[in-house]
Amino acid sequence: MATSLKVAVIGAGLAGLTAARELQRESHQVVVFEKFHRLGGTWAYDPRVESDLLGVDPNRDIVHGSLYYSMRTNLPRELMSFTDFKFSEKVYCDPRKFPCHDEVLKFLEDFASTFELTKLIRFNTVVTEVEVVDSEILTKFVVESKTNGVHSVEVFDAVVVCNGHNTEPQLPTDIPGIETWSKNQMHSHNYRVPAPFLDQIVVIIGSGPSATDLSREIATVAKEVHMSSRSALVNTPKLVKCNNLWQHSKINYISADGTMTFQDGVSVEADIILYCTGYKYHVPFLKTNGMVCVRDKRIGPLYKHVFPPRLAPRLSFVGIPEKGFTFLTMELQSRWIANALSRKVLLPSEDEMLSDVDEYYQEMEEKGLQENHTHSLVKKPQYLEFLYAQSGMVMEKQIKDVIEYFTHCYVMAGFDGYMDAFLEKYGI
Repeated sequence: MATSLKVAVIGAGLAGLTAARELQRESHQVVVFEKFHRLGGTWAYDPRVESDLLGVDPNRDIVHGSLYYSMRTNLPRELMSFTDFKFSEKVYCDPRKFPCHDEVLKFLEDFASTFELTKLIRFNTVVTEVEVVDSEILTKFVVESKTNGVHSVEVFDAVVVCNGHNTEPQLPTDIPGIETWSKNQMHSHNYRVPAPFLDQIVVIIGSGPSATDLSREIATVAKEVHMSSRSALVNTPKLVKCNNLWQHSKINYISADGTMTFQDGVSVEADIILYCTGYKYHVPFLKTNGMVCVRDKRIGPLYKHVFPPRLAPRLSFVGIPEKGFTFLTMELQSRWIANALSRKVLLPSEDEMLSDVDEYYQEMEEKGLQENHTHSLVKKPQYLEFLYAQSGMVMEKQIKDVIEYFTHCYVMAGFDGYMDAFLEKYGI
């Protein structure tokens, strides 16, 4: 027999909206907590930046969003759809295959309106603490929150954490001489527009999508842009067709006078360092007495990136995986959670789930993968297949074909080439 539970969903971005819809479909009583004044999470553009541009001061006023003004999606519309609500059938302001963030936000607002999710959301409400009250018989959660400064305490049967993972900057700790650097530094979390970089000599650390995007954009106004990466070199000058952008290996050291020398022997006197080095997982409100640990780029133990075995299915996470097919993954995770809470789907035993996590960690170690790759889904289509099996759904052939070709483009061409290859076959 299905069970109706009172469930707290933390965050009203893509993950929270998807979870709310699936939970509501299963007749659970849903409350969505959202700190911002609007839904959308990371897709709600916020022009504000933090007082600490590096994002390391714990007392700073935190700005949740990390969107820069010009950002477009790096997945095509077909792969940013729900199974029964297609982004590919919608055009709001930007008809491109890889649209701007405004288009995605409008799609999410349309999704929330269509499925009557907005009425479930408490806006301007910050969750300050989620404490587990666990016993051998029953698990409950005490949720403390503040709405416009007014403190509230409530008890829930279950909690779904959907607070995203693009807010807490990750910074490198192994740049020799960085402690002597007296000029400007910032993390891409606080980048919005290129104007502040006018006529500057800029060093961008990183080689992922944001580093590639921002290097191209900043190069339109900066005097020089130098990309520094641990990864194999990419042909940035060839791709962007400009003569003030260079690709280098990692920084070898920074001299006391501020001169920066790369391992390829080139030295520059930069004005600013921009870190495009990703983010940590950050769940400061969660108190589980050690049953769930958050360490930089790993939350664990999590069975299939969703359920902490000791607290499953009453505590769960949506949207933890990175570098996968985000919309579809979150929808399938949410459906799995909702069905598990309704007891329509049974999870393995706690010991079996822990064993599965241990095997996954061991496999990573044998492959030489570092801990920060724990939740990466690059080249792991079998995870989607697993989620489909848990939801009892069958993947549409069209979506399967697009995913297979997109994965092929990504693996063969890397960050810089997969969008071009994909557009050549499917583009408009």
